Amino acid sequence: MRPLLDWPEADRRQIIGVFTDIDDTLTTEGAVPQSTVSALAALKAAGLHVIPITGRPVGWSEPFAAAWPVDAIVAENGAVALSFRNQKCAFGNTEKPGALSKIYQQDAATRAGNFARMQAVAARIVREVPGAMVSQDSVGRETDIAIDHSEFTHLPSDQIAQVVQIMQSEGMNATVSSIHINGWFGDHNKLAGARWIVWALFGRDLSLEMDRWVYVGDSTNDQLMFGAFAHSVGVANIRRFESELTHLPRYITPSERGQGFEEFAQALSTLATQ
Repeated sequence: MRPLLDWPEADRRQIIGVFTDIDDTLTTEGAVPQSTVSALAALKAAGLHVIPITGRPVGWSEPFAAAWPVDAIVAENGAVALSFRNQKCAFGNTEKPGALSKIYQQDAATRAGNFARMQAVAARIVREVPGAMVSQDSVGRETDIAIDHSEFTHLPSDQIAQVVQIMQSEGMNATVSSIHINGWFGDHNKLAGARWIVWALFGRDLSLEMDRWVYVGDSTNDQLMFGAFAHSVGVANIRRFESELTHLPRYITPSERGQGFEEFAQALSTLATQ
């Protein structure tokens, strides 16, 4: 990981959009400071697309999608998105421009079937793993389950691994964020969600412009994105996961969490407006 200051000016000038994690990337002590929201606004004012992609539930994400200066929020690790854009052409629905649209990668029948299966897996995990509990934001989840390991409780690494093993034994995808262990049925993930939302919102193939987007994150569940994007940035608190990462971000900010994101945004938005 190279210091953020080493990111070449010529590369930064080519960037057209930003994908970012939320927890411990935009948040500081569990909240998103106004200064960080202002950093998102600066990126938008510079003419950049801004799309957070998170493991958080869609219900939890709705107020932020309504309030933040972003194109969309992709929630539940790529399964569902929220946007104020008119989705009539892309999604075949009739939301009015300015209405918050909620769209999915899976159809309603698939989601219903998966939801029942996931609740059974969550019950098994709580039963078999000492101290395991579902995340407090689970009420807003529609397409995945989350087990808390660092938000309101603490699970040691061996029990985190046990939760992952149970999810995988049940045929689920599993990933570990800075606060939760997420599990779901389906082929979606953060990278698939990024490709999906760029096509859905803008009618463009992200695979043809991967070198013109940047991803910002902080933990092990971001490494798929770090490996996929030519330009990737970790906020400084990613160092606590460094030994666990196969794919590291190319650059790292001086500061942690929201302040680190603000440093990244300044490096990009200031240049874009020159």
